[in-house]
Amino acid sequence: MKKTGLLAILINLTFIGWAQQSNADSSFKPYIQDIPGTRLNFAMVPIRAGSFVMGSSVEDKMHEANEGPARKVVISAFWMGAHEVTRDEFDLFFRDENTPVNSNVDAVTRPTPQYIDLSWGMGKEGGYPVNSMSQDAALMYCRWLYKKTGIFFRLPTEAEWEYACRAGTTTIYPFGDNGKELGKYAWFNGNSKNKFHKVAQKLPNAWGLYDMLGNVSEWTLDQYDENYLTQLAEKAVDPLVPPSTRYPRSVRGGSYLDEASALRPVARQHSEASWNKRDPQVPKSRWWLTDAMFVGFRLVRPLKQPSAEEAEQFYKQYLKY
Repeated sequence: MKKTGLLAILINLTFIGWAQQSNADSSFKPYIQDIPGTRLNFAMVPIRAGSFVMGSSVEDKMHEANEGPARKVVISAFWMGAHEVTRDEFDLFFRDENTPVNSNVDAVTRPTPQYIDLSWGMGKEGGYPVNSMSQDAALMYCRWLYKKTGIFFRLPTEAEWEYACRAGTTTIYPFGDNGKELGKYAWFNGNSKNKFHKVAQKLPNAWGLYDMLGNVSEWTLDQYDENYLTQLAEKAVDPLVPPSTRYPRSVRGGSYLDEASALRPVARQHSEASWNKRDPQVPKSRWWLTDAMFVGFRLVRPLKQPSAEEAEQFYKQYLKY
């Protein structure tokens, strides 16, 4: 996406919900991140520090039995991508000839070529979300971007994702309790025609984030734990379930294939080995998922940046499984 298009998004971000995002630090504001050496860039939205009740809302008690009790948690400030990472952006990494292919996990490496067209004819260039990648591929993109920009990027935690998606609300959806309004904000099975669509075509939430619900589901950092909320301490600060196995990992937001009920901020989903069951390769790819055409990701930049040593340790920890 060219700068002019993202500049329009930035203008929207400035006027949509910016009052809720004020911060004493004047540098903590919406901005456009250039990708060095290219004409592409993307918009980042500030999400100020705060607390919220994670899990089923007061108005959503009917789902509490499946999703666990609600817990109040505290979240540190961060920036989040205004929309999901696009195919255009990811392809800069995928086609970067200065980056080795499928090399040692301790180095920045790019994915092996796709063995089939994993866009499934839904769309590639021009603002479509990148899809069908593993969590490894998403995190390696973050690592590549860190090397390009000097800025630490990663995936959101489950708690950060839900906090940002809710945008200060306690209703079933970020826009209220009326599910009939969902089509104004999200692509789901009721309006998608079984296809993902270009990013930022629907209305954003109150904090200026597009497609938090629907279009493609989004990877988070967490290992999936069905008892996550039950085990979560009240007023936990920046909670995270660190990785311990390749499956399952937490995915949030629902996709263009899902029912409306899967697109609530509290709805939790997880990855499965079956998402790659049709991969003809032996061993199966660590980068691409033949049966996860509904999965993508968006970026987070913590306000408090880690040291270079801490950043490298983070990537090594999350890319070792």
